[in-house]
Amino acid sequence: MALEHALLVALREQPASGLELTRRFERSIGHFWSATHQQIYRVLGRMERDGWVSVETVAQQGRPDKKVYDVTPIGREALADWLAAPTPESPLRSELAVKMRGASYGGAAGRAAVLESVRAHVADHELRLDHYRHLMKRDYPDGVAGLSGHALDQYLVLRGGILLEEGQIAWLTEYLDAHHDAHRDAHLDARPAAKD
Repeated sequence: MALEHALLVALREQPASGLELTRRFERSIGHFWSATHQQIYRVLGRMERDGWVSVETVAQQGRPDKKVYDVTPIGREALADWLAAPTPESPLRSELAVKMRGASYGGAAGRAAVLESVRAHVADHELRLDHYRHLMKRDYPDGVAGLSGHALDQYLVLRGGILLEEGQIAWLTEYLDAHHDAHRDAHLDARPAAKD
């Protein structure tokens, strides 16, 4: 997927300025496809040149005019073509998983650093999970009941985010717990035997 497709989806949901798109990426789309403010503006310019989006200049009171982007018929066709194309499986690439697997080769300091990194990742996933659950409670208090079309798609993507975060937290917590237990057992084994 290219950033263009994520922007087309966002603009089909609602026309927006580059700044508004950046904010949407920070709040929602960015959880599964990240882009910087500069990348968004650069790609919007290319999409305009390619005829995928149109731009309307909107005057603002006391501020510079803003450009509002919308999807053109050519852009809608490009999005439909992309949606219809098969989606290749994205291979998992996790630097953390490689470090977890190789932690035994780093000595005590290396193991401690990996465990600290895992703890930090758990905290990040817990924050994201709390945010997703807040969105679910706020936007979908009745769950999937009565949803269809775009609203159902958004709900299911959010639900997928919750499940992914829960899975990551469970996996990383299991790693931490197992090493805590192994460390405790090794410490107990190292104690001198009691005298009779």
